[in-house]
Amino acid sequence: MKKVAFYTLGCKVNQYETEALKGAFQEKGYEVVDFNDYADAYIINTCTVTHLSDRKSRQMIRKAAQKNPEAVIAAVGCYAQVAPEEVLKIPEVNLVLGTVHKNRLVELVEKVFADRKKINAVASFEELAEFEEMPLKLTPGKARAFVKIQEGCNSYCAYCIIPYARGPLRSRKLTEVVAEVKSLTQKGFSEIVLTGIHTGAYGQEKKELPKLADLVEELFKIPELKRLRLSSIEPQDFTLDLLEVLANSPKFCRHLHLPLQSGDDEILKAMRRKYTASEYLRLIETIKERIPDIALTSDVIVGFPRETEQQFLNSYNLIKKAGFMDVHVFKFSPRYGTLAAKMPGQVPEREKERRSLLLINLKGELFTNYASKFIGKTLEVVPEELGNEGLWEGHSDNYLKVKFSGNNIKRGKIYPVKITEVKEGYVLGEMLNN
Repeated sequence: MKKVAFYTLGCKVNQYETEALKGAFQEKGYEVVDFNDYADAYIINTCTVTHLSDRKSRQMIRKAAQKNPEAVIAAVGCYAQVAPEEVLKIPEVNLVLGTVHKNRLVELVEKVFADRKKINAVASFEELAEFEEMPLKLTPGKARAFVKIQEGCNSYCAYCIIPYARGPLRSRKLTEVVAEVKSLTQKGFSEIVLTGIHTGAYGQEKKELPKLADLVEELFKIPELKRLRLSSIEPQDFTLDLLEVLANSPKFCRHLHLPLQSGDDEILKAMRRKYTASEYLRLIETIKERIPDIALTSDVIVGFPRETEQQFLNSYNLIKKAGFMDVHVFKFSPRYGTLAAKMPGQVPEREKERRSLLLINLKGELFTNYASKFIGKTLEVVPEELGNEGLWEGHSDNYLKVKFSGNNIKRGKIYPVKITEVKEGYVLGEMLNN
């Protein structure tokens, strides 16, 4: 029995695709082992959002070769898609496969085993006009399952390489999504996370297709579904129809990730974002009015070309006013082929670092402010893993990371936990009815 190991960089879509690929290898008789173990094949599912992502991908390729110099090493995913020749020149790489035809990976790895020749299998998006099905073949026991509902992005934000790595919008058939969610919930998964490259744009490539609100409403009808979580939704895609569907169901996890990127209108325009700062704030207020105690998280980029100190402060002040639970802070990283990479007024790295640290300090305050509201209250928590200190770790429906003790805990089940204390980045709790 051949052994295969995986390493995944980047987003939840990559995580989903890795799980699907593991199942495909298992069906062909492979044993899936940890990436740190000896394997016959190593699969690195790459990311290219930043230069650091590219570097990390190369590091993991070299690490795999150190484990077994004779192994087949395949680089797949976004970095492989946008720079196939660069990746193929890495001496340790045997196979390069991008974001198209990932379901051919097992077949291509087998071909490398047979021929021992390098393969560049990166294809153009024109070869795949429809959503590529990669069904999950998982065993029960995990806390949550990701379900990919769409692929690609048509936005072409000035800083973003992803449309070039993932191609145009392709939405999965509603019936296929419903069938997969039914299957996963029947296998015992308590929480389903809908994910995609541009999740909120589900169905937008054709007028007659169902939209995200329609899909979510259909999923809420599944009796076995206990919790449904949405991954990142772009502000311009968050409709009032969707808000009503979410607000009216107890199955909706009270957490939304709405990328901001900047709180300054001039920078937003330069980024080619499709909203203003005031429109974003109004959306936040509307959501909070309709879904009290909802956790809102976001992304922000510091040091975008020509960003002044005042424009940075506009972002800082908007983030503070919005009252996010958490903010992911990114220092602008110019990506070759994007509009922003060629813009004048690149901000010095030292200044990006200073602004980043200011926001990181702010997000610590915001987390404490939000989490403190739940001291003494009971939240429903799905335990995910047993930590080193003997406490179970999991997430509440509003995405607070909760650590708690208890007997006879089963991973993936839902337990009532009374919150007792706020720590840095998580809360402590006591399980009730234990």
